Amino acid sequence: MATDTLTKDPGGSAVLRRVLLDNGALSALVLLVAAMSLLSGDFLTTGNLLNVGVQAAVTAILAFGVTFVIVSAGIDLSVGSVAALSATVLAWSATSQGLPVWIAALLAVVTGVACGLVSGALVAFGKLPPFIATLAMLSIGRGLALVISQGSPIAIPDSMSGLGDTIGGWLPIPVLVMIGMGLITAGVLGRTYAGRAMYAIGGNEEAARLSGIRVTRQKLVIYALSGGFAAIAGIVLASRLSSAQPQAAVGYELDAIAAVVIGGASLSGGVGKASGTLIGALILAVLRNGLNLLEVSPFWQQVVIGVVIALAVLLDTLRRRAGASPGAPGAAAGGSSGGGRKKGVNAGKFALAAVVVAAIAIGASVWRSGSSGGASTKVGLSVSTLNNPFFVQLKAGAQEEAKRAGVSLTVTDAQNDASQQANQIQNFTSQNMKSIIINPVDSDAAGPSVRAADKAGIPVLAADRGVNKAKIATLVASDNITGGKLAAKTLAERLGKKGTILVLQGTPGTSASRERGKGFAEGLKAYPDIKVVGKQTADFDRAKGLDVTTNLLQGHPGIDGIFAENDEMALGAVKALGSKAGKSVDVVGFDGTPDGLKAVENGSLAATVAQQPKELGRMVVRNAVKAAKGQKIDGTVKVPVKVVTAK
Repeated sequence: MATDTLTKDPGGSAVLRRVLLDNGALSALVLLVAAMSLLSGDFLTTGNLLNVGVQAAVTAILAFGVTFVIVSAGIDLSVGSVAALSATVLAWSATSQGLPVWIAALLAVVTGVACGLVSGALVAFGKLPPFIATLAMLSIGRGLALVISQGSPIAIPDSMSGLGDTIGGWLPIPVLVMIGMGLITAGVLGRTYAGRAMYAIGGNEEAARLSGIRVTRQKLVIYALSGGFAAIAGIVLASRLSSAQPQAAVGYELDAIAAVVIGGASLSGGVGKASGTLIGALILAVLRNGLNLLEVSPFWQQVVIGVVIALAVLLDTLRRRAGASPGAPGAAAGGSSGGGRKKGVNAGKFALAAVVVAAIAIGASVWRSGSSGGASTKVGLSVSTLNNPFFVQLKAGAQEEAKRAGVSLTVTDAQNDASQQANQIQNFTSQNMKSIIINPVDSDAAGPSVRAADKAGIPVLAADRGVNKAKIATLVASDNITGGKLAAKTLAERLGKKGTILVLQGTPGTSASRERGKGFAEGLKAYPDIKVVGKQTADFDRAKGLDVTTNLLQGHPGIDGIFAENDEMALGAVKALGSKAGKSVDVVGFDGTPDGLKAVENGSLAATVAQQPKELGRMVVRNAVKAAKGQKIDGTVKVPVKVVTAK
């Protein structure tokens, strides 16, 4: 009967329904590109479109691997961590162990596959829900990356760095790798037994088992493929940054899942294809690139992307209710009733409405809070993170100076992601900024994108942290190493040059944490009677500073002092100490934030090494304006550092 119905329906509304539902993601991408082209004259250029491809590459490769898992009704939350671990293994084996690059690369891929096999075994044999199994692997992978690297980035060989370059000076290799992995994904899904098994398992696992498919074995293959693709993504990411970052790809698993779902796959399984995943990854990349070019506030960017993801999942839900999912069992054979067809058309209308709502959200969010208006001199500022009062102060000082000087300042937030910061510098270059300011997430990882800007003739200035292996117009910073030494001297004198102390470290791998820790350790050498009895990472975060200090105090209740590598962690430590803070235990912080200075004034914080972030922001913009006008500036500009105590 269903066959007769299909025969009698020559196309008409069924074709329209297919176009609306099956190609909704492609339609959204086309409309999004058209909208961005109209809103920004910098978007539809060859250079910027290639930037979009490069920026989509890592997410797309991760998403291709996740496609296998989602098609089979699973989920993989570990791919970001597996990518970071694989890249770390590559760099560590090629540098520290001296292995040939090709063997190191093979070992990195094997690492990814092994992680996938472990996740698959936990799901297939341990009967753990995929969410729990891969959540565990997320933590394991990230932890192993930090253990191997000791929390610091590892440079990769120059021959491997070439993977992040271009062919002929214009065609990015990451884009070619992305296309190649996409073709492999399409081949596996459409032309292999494993691919057919994935669809069968996702459609109905019990039916697949009864039909003779070895479901347990296939799940191992599925998760191994996901891990292998994550390893390739990690290698591409490391090549772009010229280093393996143990904290790289944090949150990328969410982008990968979002790309798969936006591309039309169903979280219930049984539906999904490589081309849809690629389109989903491109939509995310176009959104981020376009919003950067439009100078949209980095906070609003997160809102817009979240709305798009939510709409995509809502569309998936309505599509499944309509019974019109491509490739879903019984989708076409649901009968010829007008109700079913009406549901399909309604879902199609919802798809178009989703695109319209997304476009409205983008247009409404073009509130250029980081811009100083229509000034002719345009300066870009990429801040490592705005989730830290120090850098919020730096941004405020920069904006005040930009307003005073009458220049347009575009501020972006890298969210402590070196890869995202590289994308932002690329976008600034595409916009032909007169000068660019970078507050690096990591000094090594910033090198390639800064070199590209320099090649385009745009002067780049570094704020607070330097850039390695790249030419910069100037470094405007206080000396973190000197500051660390001052902190050691201050704490030692407070303790009478003897006692036991704890150290709270910042985010592993960041240059600020490394330099402040190094300076403090060097300064402490002059005081042999002071012993560091505990040292833990608290990620520059106040809440983590509170928790870590509380835990350390359990094992070391009689400590005399604490050094925290920023004021936020120091304030968390003060909270953990309670009435002991400033009385029996002295705490020294770093940064001189408003909250830190208040704590020093009331006596709960013994001292802070003040860097004057607002002044740093003002000075770097002042020099950026000079560089944009071709005026001579000093190679290094030092912002005075001073120890602030209650006196």
